Amino acid sequence: MLAEHTDEQLLELALNRNEEAFTALYRRRQGPVYRFALHMSGSPQVAEEVTQDVFVFLLQRGRDFDPQRGALGAYLFGVARNYVRRAMEKNYTDATTLTPAEDDDPVLVTEFDPMRDIARSQTSQAVWKAVLSLPEHYREVVVLCDLQEQTYADAAQALGCALGTVRSRLHRAHEMLARKLKNTAPMLAGFPGDAARCLS
Repeated sequence: MLAEHTDEQLLELALNRNEEAFTALYRRRQGPVYRFALHMSGSPQVAEEVTQDVFVFLLQRGRDFDPQRGALGAYLFGVARNYVRRAMEKNYTDATTLTPAEDDDPVLVTEFDPMRDIARSQTSQAVWKAVLSLPEHYREVVVLCDLQEQTYADAAQALGCALGTVRSRLHRAHEMLARKLKNTAPMLAGFPGDAARCLS
C-alpha cells in the first residue's frame, strides 16, 4: 500500500511517527541522494555521510518542507547540497576519491575485448575528472540535469535559483566540459548524452 503513496504523503506519515512510511520514503529516495552527493564530492565516504544527514534532517525538520514550492525530491537535493558543501569544507575528499565502477555499463557484454574495456575505463576516468574539476555551481547543474535527469524546474528549486540561471549554467558547463574532454576523450563529442552514460 505504501508503495502507491506519493513522497509527500509518505513524509506526512513519517512525521506522524509511522516508521514504515519513513522506511518506504528512505528506500525510494536514498539512491538519488547518495548518487548526487557522490557525483558532487567524488567521495563514497562523503556520499554516505551526506545521505544519512539528509534523512536525519528530514525527520527533524521535515515540516519545513512546503509542497507548494516544488517536489520533495528536489527539496532533498537542496538539503544534500548544503551537507556536501560542509563536508567539502572539512576536506573529507582528500582521503577517498571516487573512481568509476567497472560494472556500471548496463549493456550486456558478450565478448571479451580488452582494448575496448581499457578505452572505456580511460574515457570514464576522463569524464569523472572533468566533471569534478568544474566550479561548484556548474558541477551542480550537470549532476542534477544530466546525471540525475532532473527537470530544469526541479534543479532550480534544489539550487534556489531562477530557471534561466539553470539553463545558462548548464550551457556554460557543457562548453567547459567539451573543452576539457576534447583531447582526452574525443569520442564524447555528443556530450552531454554520451558522457552522462559514462557516469550513470
